[in-house]
Amino acid sequence: MKSKPVKVSSLTDLKLVRREIEAQAQQRARLAAELARAKQQVASESNLFKNAAGVVQPLPDKRRAQLKKEPSTTQPMQYQRDEKAVLREAISDEFDVGTLLDTDDMLSFRRPGIGTDVTRKLRRGDWSIQRQLDLHGLRRDEARELLSSFIREAHKQGIRCVRVVHGKGLGSPGKAPVLKSRVHSWLVQKEEVLAFVQAKPADGGAGALVVLLVPSKA
Repeated sequence: MKSKPVKVSSLTDLKLVRREIEAQAQQRARLAAELARAKQQVASESNLFKNAAGVVQPLPDKRRAQLKKEPSTTQPMQYQRDEKAVLREAISDEFDVGTLLDTDDMLSFRRPGIGTDVTRKLRRGDWSIQRQLDLHGLRRDEARELLSSFIREAHKQGIRCVRVVHGKGLGSPGKAPVLKSRVHSWLVQKEEVLAFVQAKPADGGAGALVVLLVPSKA
């Protein structure tokens, strides 16, 4: 609010004007100080709220459905299908193994260049059996895929000697050991297999094979 002009006509009037100016200046100073204190208090209260409440996150819109993104299973399923296809193609049921087996009573097998001492030691038990696979009761396709996977994984892990139980075929039609001849054929086609012999009676006899694997490069 503006003050009313004072008419100066004497020294006394001049003093009155000076006092009026000083009073107005003091009033402006008080108003400015009060305004600064008010601003400081507002800022302090705002900081106090932020420190107490922490970081504030906006609330989700309840009108929208919050859907979780499911991981894609396409790649793993395709990978499994490819793996099975590789296993099926790696060993064939049409392979004639008869000419590759040694003509002994146990129909043993050894790769070209491998001496008879290897099968002799294998039959004698010089290599301890580290893993075993039992194919009893499996259908042909199941047994073939399982055997191929078993041999491959054992070789990757650096295992040298395994036993494969195929059974004696007593439960097959005509009591013929169908799976036994299949297993012979499948093993010959596996490059990880170095040699195999019929197991000793204590290890399964005519119902099982002891298989020697190629040393793993790993």
